Amino acid sequence: MAALHVAKEAVAMTGWDAKELENTALIVGTSRGNAAGWLDPWPGRRPFKLMAASNTIHSEPATAISIELGILGQNHVVASGCSAGLDALGLGKMLLDCGAAERVLVVAVDLPLVPKLLDNYAASGLLGSGMDLDPFSASSDGFIPGEGAAAIALSAGGSGKTVLSHFANNSDGADPVGVPKDGGRTHLLIEKAISEFGLPAAICPHSTGTRIQARGERTILAAAGSYPATTFHLLKPFVGHTVGASGLLESVILLRFLKDSCLPANLPGRTAPPGWQFPDVSLPVTGPVFKLAHGMGGHNALAVFQTNS
Repeated sequence: MAALHVAKEAVAMTGWDAKELENTALIVGTSRGNAAGWLDPWPGRRPFKLMAASNTIHSEPATAISIELGILGQNHVVASGCSAGLDALGLGKMLLDCGAAERVLVVAVDLPLVPKLLDNYAASGLLGSGMDLDPFSASSDGFIPGEGAAAIALSAGGSGKTVLSHFANNSDGADPVGVPKDGGRTHLLIEKAISEFGLPAAICPHSTGTRIQARGERTILAAAGSYPATTFHLLKPFVGHTVGASGLLESVILLRFLKDSCLPANLPGRTAPPGWQFPDVSLPVTGPVFKLAHGMGGHNALAVFQTNS
């Protein structure tokens, strides 16, 4: 299981022992749980008969991780669509901030590359017709699906190179498949983050490649203000859209670059809206980095990452 693999890696990097794991909180973000395992079984993907009865519930990945690693603390599954991974990270921060947990293991996973799920996306008109994702190009007509899993271990009083400084989310309640025409309420999240941390040095937008997402993101940034010094960093052209895993997977990529005090380059040739900068070389990070995620139905999330001097 991809989720279990990344969970083990994250725990190994922390050095948490068995006693510490007992009291760790576990949060898993996913759009559909292990739907791929029961919609279109593939022995190479799900070889364990023990889990056959639980494959149809969203909590199955969290159950498997809890059993395997001996995690006996709080256990939550967040299923807010394409925003699930970033929401899971935000919930982990909330547990730490309010003192409800001392350690949190955050995992996100989605494995949508099975015919029945892809047919659903295609029927909704969301799949792209090509394999070279350029989200803001006039020719972009949908997203490129991908599979992914990611994990981040959080602890109270952590002193790493990078820090999750802020998280917030809200909802639009306006459109079942994307961002409303007027951009919805994401600009309120951005304005609040700017009031607390200043203008972003960089923004990693959701940028799936669908026309409705591109239109909404242009409106969101126009509503929130103009940032001539802000650079934009699109990660889905590299990894595809991993649905509920995307917010956490892209956060892991950002954090790895921020560890080296730099920002990831964009793929060359991406189309930038007027006033937006898409650098195709890695740049030094000079301030807060905003990560955005959007879920179907108008769910919005924003995380702020910063580097320690």
